[in-house]
Amino acid sequence: MPSYLVLGGGIAGLAAVDAILDLDPVASVTLLEAGDRVGGKISKAQVAGCTVDVGAEAVLARRPEAVDLMHRAGLGDEVVHPTGAPAQVWSRGRLHRLPARTFMGVPADPETLRGLLTDEEVRRAGDERVGATDEADVSVADLVTGRLGRAVTERLVEPLLGGVYAGHADLLSARAALPQLFEAARCGGSLLEAVARLVPSPSAGTQSRAGTPVFATVRGGLHRLPAALAARLEERGARVLTGTVVRELGQLPGGGFEAVTGPRPAPTAYRADRVVLAVPAAPAARLLRDLAPVAARLLGTVESASMAVVTLAFPSSGMGALTGSGFLVPPVDGRTVKASTFSASKWDWVRESGRGRAPGGGDLTLLRASVGRHREEAALQVSDAELVRACLGDLAEALGRDLPEPVDTHVQRWGGGLPQYAVGHLDRVAAVREALAGVDGLTACGAAYDGVGIPACVASARGAVAELFGPAGTMGS
Repeated sequence: MPSYLVLGGGIAGLAAVDAILDLDPVASVTLLEAGDRVGGKISKAQVAGCTVDVGAEAVLARRPEAVDLMHRAGLGDEVVHPTGAPAQVWSRGRLHRLPARTFMGVPADPETLRGLLTDEEVRRAGDERVGATDEADVSVADLVTGRLGRAVTERLVEPLLGGVYAGHADLLSARAALPQLFEAARCGGSLLEAVARLVPSPSAGTQSRAGTPVFATVRGGLHRLPAALAARLEERGARVLTGTVVRELGQLPGGGFEAVTGPRPAPTAYRADRVVLAVPAAPAARLLRDLAPVAARLLGTVESASMAVVTLAFPSSGMGALTGSGFLVPPVDGRTVKASTFSASKWDWVRESGRGRAPGGGDLTLLRASVGRHREEAALQVSDAELVRACLGDLAEALGRDLPEPVDTHVQRWGGGLPQYAVGHLDRVAAVREALAGVDGLTACGAAYDGVGIPACVASARGAVAELFGPAGTMGS
């Protein structure tokens, strides 16, 4: 019976175990996670007596992988979608509704941007400068700005990129971050027309992506998913071990692999025929230094962004009405907060659950704010109290009123939490995979490769596992 080691207990590692057991239900599978829990960037904390997400809070529902995993974890009846409260952009001192027909900030119709952009900026966006390119890859800014003007990049694309990648349009790969738009531009097509095809009008009269909820989560919080999935995997025979840091990974003389954990004076070794490496780029590079030095060198060049999620619990009586589901912030405006979520406005289950009680028995209103972008670590090099004060100041200014004193606060820091897809990223990933292909029985997956979102990580895991099995679904040689 073949044996497998999965290194890393984030959503990619858990999905990899699930995929292995699908293809070989009697396989011996062990997952080793360095932290004290599974889930990676899907995490929870207690704030004012409420259990809240302090990492990822939702998944892209227009891709099937993450919602399918929720069903496989036994949470299918608990899948919920956001309310109709619109997303907003806090730009030039005002909250503006984010136009519905945009794709990562690129509009289908520039006229819908009027108010958010000036009349001249709208005119420039509508005067798209179309032309083919033979570049293998360009930055998002190079793709969008030259065609639609700098304002579209600064006021729309940048806030969306900040929310997904914590990155910047000048540095992120268009081919990786906006593949459909990059391909349209490469062929000489219009970005505006490409978005119109990708995000059809609700009046189109056909069943399309426009009728599919964009996001989903689990009632009670996305943090329920990793624990539920891990429990299901253990029921199916997998071992899921936390608090187990892998120091070394090597090949055995007779075939197979050995992962060494524990203190050097008293190490513990885990052996298996096949290994799935589901850890971030930096630890993957360290573990592959001897096994696959070319892959290690390439992974060592992947930069990452650090960020923090600040959760604030307010007495509802002093908050006043909240419009929309939250807001995104263009970095050009120089704010500390890059995004904020109005949790009870965004999710019905939060409002209906009576999330905690304020002193004196009143209801609580929970807000969360995100701070931190790539190469802007200085914004995070302050105390938790200073981060909270900065977020309170930005939120008060965005809402146009003084806020009550929060009942409780929580700061969750994610150091190096988001890999950055620099120009040429897809070629780098292809080279990594080519190098790993030279080590029989070894593959890798996760956010550093095929997309930072949860559905992309699940798909990355399934693809990596498929590489270990032949085309007929049997053990690869």
